[in-house]
Amino acid sequence: MTGATLQAIRYKRGSLEILDQLLLPHETVYIPISSLALGHDAIKTMKVRGAPAIAIVAALSLAVVLVQPTTEPQVQTTKDAVAFVENSLEYLKTSRPTAVNLFDAAHKLAKGVQEEASKPGVTGADIVNKYLELSERMLEEDVKDNTNIGKFGAEFILKVWKGGDDLRVITHCNTGQQKLTHAYCTETRPYNQGSRLTAYELVYEKIPATLITDSMASALLAQNEDKIAAIVVGADRVAANGDTANKIGTYQLAITARYHNVPFIVAAPSTSVDLNISSGKEIHIEVRPAVEVTTLRGPVVELSSISKGSNDVEFKNQDGSAVSETIAIAARGIGVWNPSFDVTPAELISAIVTEKGVVLKEDGVQEFDMKAFLHPFP
Repeated sequence: MTGATLQAIRYKRGSLEILDQLLLPHETVYIPISSLALGHDAIKTMKVRGAPAIAIVAALSLAVVLVQPTTEPQVQTTKDAVAFVENSLEYLKTSRPTAVNLFDAAHKLAKGVQEEASKPGVTGADIVNKYLELSERMLEEDVKDNTNIGKFGAEFILKVWKGGDDLRVITHCNTGQQKLTHAYCTETRPYNQGSRLTAYELVYEKIPATLITDSMASALLAQNEDKIAAIVVGADRVAANGDTANKIGTYQLAITARYHNVPFIVAAPSTSVDLNISSGKEIHIEVRPAVEVTTLRGPVVELSSISKGSNDVEFKNQDGSAVSETIAIAARGIGVWNPSFDVTPAELISAIVTEKGVVLKEDGVQEFDMKAFLHPFP
């Protein structure tokens, strides 16, 4: 069923390129990240999205900078090298405030170089090499984690699914799927990750899929009773009790899943779990610019192709290239509230799937014990 897997991050020592998600699905462009500022900008402007990917891009942005000749004078001594790493990570952490993975990665990387610096005879070059080793290992582990999350998630869905071989799911934002006969992906307004990225991935990997707007999910469930196996979403932060912050629109999907008796599954690496907060009430929600709601950006298409009613529209340029424009879609002067995430209460979540396994609730309990799952022994 599946073809090649889409590669969003291309890295080799000294070189980092990311797939610019702002240009998807009309153009597939990899942009080089050669400075901390470019890494910060890629995360802040959402050229790269998804909590684990944000953390990896931040970590590797610094890895690229550390091997540049212009950086060498700033990391010659152990003290200078540690300070450079710590200050750089603090700067990168300011790019997005909600995703805990970024903060977790920065903490682990800083701790790793600090431990290396405490060893006798360590040089600035040793600190740089240690950082490179740690950040590159994070990339390798991220790939393994994604594979394991898919494996555990697929096994869980197949276990609870009673509908035979016709297995269909709804996904919100960027969550990959396997072992499906069909996937429904939501548009994910206002930034349209679902139509830009998720739909692009599903087409790229040859998974049969249908795009719906966010407001169509309840109608889809009502008209496809006993045909949808689960709603699967990601997570940017999971509290100790299982309350989950994810792309705006997730909460309402959890509500409709409960009403229609459909399992609501959160798929996220354990690095998305923040045991320092007891519930979702403590999660800081990023509020983004109003212009993301009041405007749309996309390539100009021929009116004749629109009138045909086909999805295969023709770009304005005769060579097929995209000429993008931004258009206003809202009344001038209207006030806008644009939270990037919402929090789904643990009560509405059926299971949390991590690379370590599936987290379930105890019978009669409305919350998850994430601490017991991650640290089963006192």
